[in-house]
Parts: sequence; structure tokens; C-alpha cells
Amino acid sequence: MNVKKDDIVVVLSGKDKGKEGKVLSVDPKSGKLIVQGVNMASRHQKPRKQGEEGGIIKRETPIYACKVMRVCPKCKKPTREAYKVTEANKVRVCKKCGAEI
Repeated sequence: MNVKKDDIVVVLSGKDKGKEGKVLSVDPKSGKLIVQGVNMASRHQKPRKQGEEGGIIKRETPIYACKVMRVCPKCKKPTREAYKVTEANKVRVCKKCGAEI
């Protein structure tokens, strides 16, 4: 997967097309991730403890990683990423502007 936790991504297809958000969690096994404010679903929650409120809660649900693209922090455009190998480590690079991510 090219997307990691805390990356800013834009949704390419579906009901939330064009929305941007921060990646909250990634599940490489299923190929899905959770993006803040994207793919919201209503969950009916029952109060479990005394004083706790129940009700309908909106929360993010997982979305396939192939439906999102990373946004470059420098040029602010959705871009694929390339990898540049230096002597010490491997670095992600923006394909549009060439900045290190």
C-alpha cells in the first residue's frame, strides 16, 4: 500500500468523490483504510453504563485504498509517489513536483 497513517488523501470515486481527509488507520491485509470525515455511516448505540447516553452516532467506515490518492504537501495536488533510494534510506517523492514526502 502506498498510503500510510497521517497522510492527507483525496477520494477519487464513490459518493465522497473529491473530499480530502487525513488517514486515521490502515489495514494492509484487507487493502482498506479509514479517512477522517469520509464514508460516514450511522451506528445505533445503546447506553452501556449508568449515565452514558445512547443514540445514533456517525462514524467513519473503511474505504478501499485504490479509491484514494495521496496529496503532496508542497504542490497540494493529488499525485502518485515515486521512491528515491539514497545511501541511508528509501524516501517517498512526489511525481509532479519532485519534493520529498
